[in-house]
Amino acid sequence: MKTIIKLEELGLFILGIYLFSLLNYEWWWFLALILVPDFSMLGYVFDTKIGAFLYNIFHHRGIAVLLYIIGCYFKIEILQLTGIILFSHSSMDRFFGYGLKYESGFKYTHLGEIGK
Repeated sequence: MKTIIKLEELGLFILGIYLFSLLNYEWWWFLALILVPDFSMLGYVFDTKIGAFLYNIFHHRGIAVLLYIIGCYFKIEILQLTGIILFSHSSMDRFFGYGLKYESGFKYTHLGEIGK
C-alpha cells in the first residue's frame, strides 16, 4: 500500500508541474519557489502548536487547490502560481513521507512518525 500512495503523490507532483507549464513563468520560478512552503517550519521556534498550525496551513492541498481555482476564476496568475507551488510542494513532501503535523512534535505526522 505504501508504494501505491507514493506513486499517487508522484502523479500529483507531476500534475503540479504540468499546471505550472500552463502559466507564463520561466521554469526557474518553479525551482526557486518549490521549497518556500517549508519556511512555515519557523513556527516551531515559538511553540509546537504554532509550528504545527503554520506548517499544516502551508501544506494543506485543499487550500492550495482553492487558491488555484480562485486564481483561474479571476484570472490572477500569481494566485494560480501560489496554489500550484503549495500543491506541488505538499505532494513532493508526502512522496518523501512528510505529512501534516500533529501538535505533539514535528516528527509526528498523519503519515506516521518521521524516521521510523
